[in-house]
Amino acid sequence: MLDRMQLGDIARKHHIALRGPDGSLRFEECFTRDGFDGPYTIMYHLRRPHTQRAVPTTHGWAPPVAASTEATRPLAKRHYVTPQLAGAKSGQDGSALNSRTALLFNSDVISGVAFPTADDPVYVSNGDGDELIYIHRGGGTLRTMLGDVTFAQGDYVFIPRGLLHRFTLGEAKHVGEQYWFWMELSGGLHVPKQWRNDVGQLRMDAPYCHRDFKRPTFAGTTDEGIRHVAVKRQNRWHGFEYQDAPFDVVGWDGTVYPWAFPILNFQPRVSSVHLPPTWHGTFAARGALVCSFVPRLVDFHPEAIPCPYPHSSTHCDEIIFYCDGHFTSRRGVGPGSVSHHPMGIPHGPHPGSYEKSIGSTRTDELAVMLDCFLPLQATAAALGIEDAGYQDSFL
Repeated sequence: MLDRMQLGDIARKHHIALRGPDGSLRFEECFTRDGFDGPYTIMYHLRRPHTQRAVPTTHGWAPPVAASTEATRPLAKRHYVTPQLAGAKSGQDGSALNSRTALLFNSDVISGVAFPTADDPVYVSNGDGDELIYIHRGGGTLRTMLGDVTFAQGDYVFIPRGLLHRFTLGEAKHVGEQYWFWMELSGGLHVPKQWRNDVGQLRMDAPYCHRDFKRPTFAGTTDEGIRHVAVKRQNRWHGFEYQDAPFDVVGWDGTVYPWAFPILNFQPRVSSVHLPPTWHGTFAARGALVCSFVPRLVDFHPEAIPCPYPHSSTHCDEIIFYCDGHFTSRRGVGPGSVSHHPMGIPHGPHPGSYEKSIGSTRTDELAVMLDCFLPLQATAAALGIEDAGYQDSFL
């Protein structure tokens, strides 16, 4: 969560009456985390926000299911070629709501890709976790009752758990124009504690500042003519219908809200010798750390080896989504590749990369890494795009 925002009309003190110009009472909604102990936002509605009627729904992306061979698949370094999924759709349309494909998951994290080609036809509420989406290609608008967040290529987009929203894509609705790497985080997403001072402000030596985030723009109530909401809970989708427009918020304040963060706003650190991936830590979650690798100068010790050293991460599985640039430690990967290096076996650069990096002065790689503390399982969709020769490519 970031700093507090205040937009629109709110009462002068929480839990007291707010009335409109005609004297009508506004309805307060407390949008909380960790019960009532964590960060929160308070919204003020024209109407009661809890009058949904249960209806059937056919919307929602498919839940992750481990491939039938996952229990007997040998331990190995893996490479999944996600561009092969471009154009694939699930459900009835190509919206972000209906066309996501899960690839790797555990009880803390679900990760996958999406190639949306249509606006979300209904509103969405994910009751299972926060969402963090990296926009590899494309852009659009995240519409929420707290306001709109405009996003572009290279942005992370954050959606708090349980927030009503929908994605619109503007004119970029052809196959290949939108390409997203998405994560669902059941334990919530937060700024790593080492980047905050004692009062919660981002430290001056943090790798980004409050100004780097794109905040929601709020214009008050809106009616898009949509009354249906698809709610995800325990990996099942449930339908609800409102009698009136659910985006009827007249004002709000708090620290729980959506945002976008351009990955190139991340400020990389430079050292005399190679720094561990934790220095690239951008966002944290229960059981996971999200890291950003951006173009940067490399280590400047006269004998430094800039390429990542081989390592045995005995307590975490590592996923890397390769975005753009030249990946010094890997051969055979390109934009859209997902590598999965599991705990239990060492991993590191491809043959020759370690030695060849000596003397280099910068790297232009762009990638998103996810370190997970519980083992990841692969779906059938992941196995269908696996590079079978990846494990032996390190020989």
